[in-house]
Parts: sequence; C-alpha cells; structure tokens
Amino acid sequence: MAACEGKFLDHPKQTFEIRTKSIEQTLVPLVSQITTLVNHKERPVTTAKTCRAIVRVGQATSLAVQRFVTVGEAIADENPEIRQSMYDACRDANVAGSGIAKLTDIRWDEPSSRAVGPADKVALIKAARSLLGAITHVLVLADKVVIKQLLQVQDKVASSLDRLEQVTNFTEFVNVFSQFGQEMVELAHLTGDRQNDLKDEKRRAQMGVARSVLEKGTMMLLTSCKTCLRHPECASARRNKDGVFRQLRQAMELVRFVVRDSPRANGGDADTMPSFLEGNPACLHAALRHFEDLIEITQMAGVSGKTQEQLTSGLEAALESTQDFTDSAYTSHERRERILLLSETLRSQLAAMLQTGLARENEMPGAEFAAMALRLQQTSQEFRKELQDTALEQANDIFSSSSDVEMVARMKSAGLAGDLDKIDELTVQICEHSEQLQEACKLLRHIAAAEPLVVAAEHAENNLQTLGPQVISAAQTLCTHPSSKIAKENLDIFCDSWEMQVNDLSMLVKETTDICRGRTMAEKQTYMSLPRPGKHGTTAKWLRPTRLNAEEQAKIVKLGLEMKLITSEMDAETEKWEEAENDVVKRAKNMSSMAFSMYLFTRGEGPLKTTQDLFTQAAYFAEEANKLHKSVREFLYQVPSGGHKNELQSYLDTVPPLIQQLLFTIKSPTIGKAATFNKVDSVIQETKNLMNAIAKLVTTCLICATKYSIDYRSSPHMAHRWRHQSPMASNGDDASTSSEASGVVRSASAQKALHSLSGYSDVLQ
Repeated sequence: MAACEGKFLDHPKQTFEIRTKSIEQTLVPLVSQITTLVNHKERPVTTAKTCRAIVRVGQATSLAVQRFVTVGEAIADENPEIRQSMYDACRDANVAGSGIAKLTDIRWDEPSSRAVGPADKVALIKAARSLLGAITHVLVLADKVVIKQLLQVQDKVASSLDRLEQVTNFTEFVNVFSQFGQEMVELAHLTGDRQNDLKDEKRRAQMGVARSVLEKGTMMLLTSCKTCLRHPECASARRNKDGVFRQLRQAMELVRFVVRDSPRANGGDADTMPSFLEGNPACLHAALRHFEDLIEITQMAGVSGKTQEQLTSGLEAALESTQDFTDSAYTSHERRERILLLSETLRSQLAAMLQTGLARENEMPGAEFAAMALRLQQTSQEFRKELQDTALEQANDIFSSSSDVEMVARMKSAGLAGDLDKIDELTVQICEHSEQLQEACKLLRHIAAAEPLVVAAEHAENNLQTLGPQVISAAQTLCTHPSSKIAKENLDIFCDSWEMQVNDLSMLVKETTDICRGRTMAEKQTYMSLPRPGKHGTTAKWLRPTRLNAEEQAKIVKLGLEMKLITSEMDAETEKWEEAENDVVKRAKNMSSMAFSMYLFTRGEGPLKTTQDLFTQAAYFAEEANKLHKSVREFLYQVPSGGHKNELQSYLDTVPPLIQQLLFTIKSPTIGKAATFNKVDSVIQETKNLMNAIAKLVTTCLICATKYSIDYRSSPHMAHRWRHQSPMASNGDDASTSSEASGVVRSASAQKALHSLSGYSDVLQ
C-alpha cells in the first residue's frame, strides 16, 4: 500500500504517501473490513445469517473508528501545532464511519426472502474511500508528532554538543558529557525505532549509517576532548577534537534529513540533502540498468526520434561514470583497455541499431533489428561484468594482506617512542592506503546492485576520508606527549575505529561480491531461538526477567563493542573455509552468532530482550564452547609434533577454565537490580574473554589444517579436507587455495521490530 487516496466530504482531494510500516500495518485491519463490506455487493445476500454478519461488520467498523478518533483527538489536545488539522481529520473519519454503519444497516425480509436496505455499491465505495483517506490523514499527523519528539531529542543532543565544544575544565566536562551521554542513549533508541519503521531501503540504510557514526563517535569524542583539556596547547589534539565534532554533526544532519523526508509528500517541510552527500555522482549500475530497459522497450516498439534521444543520452550517462574506473591509479592497464574497448563497442552497436531502426521507422521491428538489439544487450552485460570484476579485483587486492593491522601497530609504537620522523613516514603510508581504500569504495558504489550497499559504500568513503587524518593527529599528539596516558588511550580509540571501518568495508566487499556472483544477501547461519529451561544444561529454575534501563545499557555499550570486534575476527577466519560440515568451523560460526546477539543486547536490540534471555544465551554459548573444545582436542592428535602443535595445545588449555568461570558467573544468585546489572556486566566480560580465546584457538587450528593438509573427520562416516575459499570464488567456480586471501565478516545484524504507532492496530481491530 504505497499511497492512499482520501476524498473528504467537504475538502478537496488529497494524496498521502505512506512511508512507514506502522501506518501501513495499522491500516490493514481497516482495509480488510472495508473489503468485506464492498465485496458483499458483488453477489446477492441469500441468507439472514449473511445479512446479520454484514450489519455487524458495519457496526464494528463504526465503533472502531470512534475509538480511533478518541485517540486522535487526545493527540491533538497535546500538540497545538497539529490540533486543527487533527480535529478536521477526526471529524471526517467519524462522518465516514457513521455513513458506513448506515449504508450497511440492512435487514432480512422473510416473506420475500431477500435483504432490504439502503446500501448501493457506489455509495459504499465512496464512503469507504472517504474513511480510508481520513484515517490515513490522522495517522500521518500522528507520525508528525513522533518526528517532532525525535527532533526535540536531537536538538537537545546538538545543544549539549555545542556546550561540550566550549568547556574549559574537567569538572564542567564531566557534568556536560554525562548529560550528553544520557541524551545520546535516548536518541539511539528513537532513531533505532524509526529506522525499523521506515519502508524505503535507502532511507533505512542512511539512518543505520548515521546511528553507527553517532555510536562510534561518542567514544572518540570522550577521549579527544579529554586529551584536548589535558594538553590545551597541542594543535594536533585540537584538530582531533574538531574532526570528531564535525563527524557527529554530519551524522545528526543525516538523521534530520531522513526523518524529515517522510512528510515531504504530505505537505510538510523537508530538509535539503546534506552537503557532504550532494557531490556523489550517479550510480553506474543504475545508469546501465536504465539503458538496458530502454533497449527492451525499443526492441518491442521500434525507434522514434524520442527513443533515439533517450538511448543516446542513457548510454552517455552510463559511460560518463566509467571515468572513475579508467582514471583510477589502481586499475590495471589491461582492465582499463578492456573497459575503453567495450565503451566504444557499445557506442558503435547503438549507432548501427538506431540507423537500422530509423530506416524502418513506420514499420514493426524486424528480425535484423531484434538481433542487433540482442547483441547490444549482451555487450552491455559484458561491460557490466568487466566493471564488476575491476572493482572487486581492486578491493580484494587490498584485503589480501594485513597491512592495516601492521601499519596501525607501527603508528602506536612510534607514538609511544616519541619518534616524530617515523610518524611522518607512516603518515605518508596511511594517506596512500586511505586513498586506495576510498578508491575501492567509489568503485564498489558504482557496481552495487542494492540501495543499502550504495549507501554503505558512500558512508565508508566519507568515513575513511575523515578517520585517516584523525589517526595521524592522535599519533602526533602522543608523539608530542609520549608519557600521557590519555593521549595513548585516545590513539587506541582512533586506531580501533580505523580497524572497525576497514572491517566494515570487508563486509561490504563480501556482500557486493555475493550479489555480483548471483548469490542473495541472505543471512548467515545464526542462533536465534533460545533454549528452554532444563535443556542444554541450563537450570530449570529461571530468575525473574528484567530489562536494563538506558543508563545501564550506556555503561555496557563499550564492552559490547569490544565483543563485536572479536566476533568479526572470528567470522573473518571461518569465512575462509568452505567446508560447512566441519565441526570446528560450524561451532565457531554458531558461537560468533550467539556473541553477536549478546552485543545487540548491549544496544537494546536483537532477539535477547531481558537479562534472563542474556544469561540463557550465555549458558548455551558455554556449552557450544565445550563442544568445540572437544572437537579441537580430537583434531590435535592429527597435528605433527612441533611449534604449531604446542601453540594449539597452549590455546586449548586456556578454554576450560574460561568456560567454568562463565558458567559460575551465570549460576551465581542475585538479589536486587544493582546486583543483576553487575551480573550482566560480568557475564558479557566473561563471554568476551572466552570468545577471544576461541578466536585464537580457531585461527591456530585452521593454520595447522592448511599447513599439514589434514583430513578432518567430523563423524565416523564422513571425511573432510579443510579447504580454503577465496573471497572472489563464485558458485560453480574453482576457489583459490591461497592462504593469504582475506576472509570477510558477517553481513547483517538482527534488528528489533518496533513500530512508533503500533497501538493504533489494536484500536482498529
């Protein structure tokens, strides 16, 4: 239901575009009842029972509308800016609802054995249309209230951000940042609800990007401000802080743009496109798809002056975007020549097809014209494939080495040593590497076939452009003050953010590769259902479930982010192996999924809703770790003696104590909310420690399997050779066996399904 037309009794015709799932779902029961009423006029009423049912449906619709209007009027009383409009819409809804009740007030006449009543189909459809339009108007107005509430919270965050930028001492900073943190948690919940409620994929992805920047930027803001207060004379510290403030304000600008985009079609004021997104050129994939659609239309309808102009301009628009591929310093000479050759082939084939079509402008397209159109389509598809291969080749070249980790580690060491010359040398390397990553993002954006991937590529490019100089500034600050603990912490945070952004880019490469190779963006295997009491080794006696408040969630967010990083590392390793039945790989993926759901819990999202859900999930996580430990212990017997076996044994020995510690923490009794929160904090900490040990264990295990080409048996009847899978491998293609090809990490997270207007559904049913 993309749009709803509402013709009011005393008002001109209006059209409302429905942009949220909550409004759409709220209208479903009303549409169902109206459909029942309208359809009864398609066939005669033959029984008294049917007659009574129609009367009941009409009366129920009228009563539901009255209850709905009561809610709408209450909203109007609390919000003066929409009061009159809401009253008018509620009045229209009441009139239409009463009209439907009268039109369905039919009775069964026994002597004539037929229904007698005032209803006729035309009048009923008119009344139904008026009712649907009025109800939609009320919902749109109520949605404006939701938007207003979100923007008010955002304004408070912006005000606190301005105050933070002006603080001059630690005491004032602590007070202001405490308030800022509470407001940010509230904003995170509201924007999360709005993101889940939006229907448009692009807007939903943009909201997700903005929320991600706000979440990660809060930690960077804390350390950069503290560093600047501790070393106010340091120019690099001020640059660091200014960059974070600029990044957060851009994210809030994007939130405002997405939120205020909703009322644009409904007569509201919409914000203009944020300035940092205005310069993005057209997506090449979309331009090529439009060109191919024009070819299909021309193939059926023939060539005219208008279609000739459309085809020519469509092709030129697509070819204009190829300059990003041909001008890139990281595109190989062979790829560049191939792209230019295919561009010229497309131009010549289009010119030949248009010439043939115009020669027979008033005739139906013949076999020769159809063959030329088919060749042009095939060349366009070959061109698209070449561009995809070029972009993915560049991206996978970047991730074929661990240069990011090494570069960041060297930057930290140089900063601690106060080696300014080394910092300058590494600055050049990071700038070059950042430029290469940004080029990869630019090309990935062109070949992305889904709007969320286009948005993700734009975000990654903008974020890398910002983070590179920030890492350098943080390192220069530490180099100037090598004994400063806060400067060291600041550099650690920015380096972690850089690594997380590169990790997110690897996710984007994987998802884009999957789509380009014909695979869907399906979720990886995840553990969603919770074990029942008494199963999987959990206790039959459950504690009283409780939920964390906003302040408690804010305290464990950092711990959750650390656990997310470890799950990403685990996924990066297991993604390199194509054997789905391998016990170690399978259990590692299960544990990674469970840890990821626990990370979502720290954000107030995902399938885990209460603290008891978290404890139950952690108990199953411990059992899965125990099973993985047994599998690796069996595998250890097949590893030849030497350094690798000793390393694997040492990692293996660290796992059982961590499992026992986690189980002990889970089973420890708690009384009171404070004790429960401490238990939550401890469980997440212990899970993170166990996940870290498992990640090292799995990595070493896979190294041994590759080095010694070990055949691993996960059951007595099935032998498995551990096979490495290249990120570029596609369905039906031979996978590369190079152990240096980089794996990439999970592609999606579970999101909670909350709707800002869900209460209206109950009223209408």
